Amino acid sequence: MTRLLVVDDYPIVRAGIKEFLSDQQEFTVAGEAGSGADAVRMVRESDWDVVLLDISLPDMKDIEALTQIKHVKPEQPVLMLITRLEDEYAVNLLRAGASGYLSKECTPEALLSAIRTVASGRRCISQELGEQLAANLNGDGHKSPHTELSQREFQIFCKLASGLAVSQVADELFLSVKTISTYRSRVLEKMNMKTNAHLTYYAIKHGLIQ
Repeated sequence: MTRLLVVDDYPIVRAGIKEFLSDQQEFTVAGEAGSGADAVRMVRESDWDVVLLDISLPDMKDIEALTQIKHVKPEQPVLMLITRLEDEYAVNLLRAGASGYLSKECTPEALLSAIRTVASGRRCISQELGEQLAANLNGDGHKSPHTELSQREFQIFCKLASGLAVSQVADELFLSVKTISTYRSRVLEKMNMKTNAHLTYYAIKHGLIQ
């Protein structure tokens, strides 16, 4: 039986998913979390076949919960529930370690299919995104500057673009101010930008932050 951890800050959403999956003998919702911090703790303490993770948690923005889960347990399959399906945003979820993503407006059948796909060790992505990734591998697609960033660089890029100071990013990631400053310089250089304001404008334009 596939053990699921359902993470969403709305109890009614968790209850709805649990009720729906209760009719499926192959799945069991073995745990629930209402915050990113609880999700990270539960991943650290127990084993889960799939973590069903809401992108909009009150204590962790965008990919932060995903990033921390993958830091604690890199092999953990995580299926993201998101409200927007822009290809560039989806690419960044995959780069951050997600096994796949699904719109919150999906059908119950699509949810079942996605969970099965991720539980089997495969990626769950849209056909359109698959074609875009294939084009990039063939050299036919246009790569946006942020796709050239490493996972850690992208994480820091998102935090700086969201308005956090270098010292705040350092505190959140338990790194030194000097280390974050070095990453910031590297990000600016790779993206050919000069200030955090440029990063913010770029991130908003490309739908990378809300």
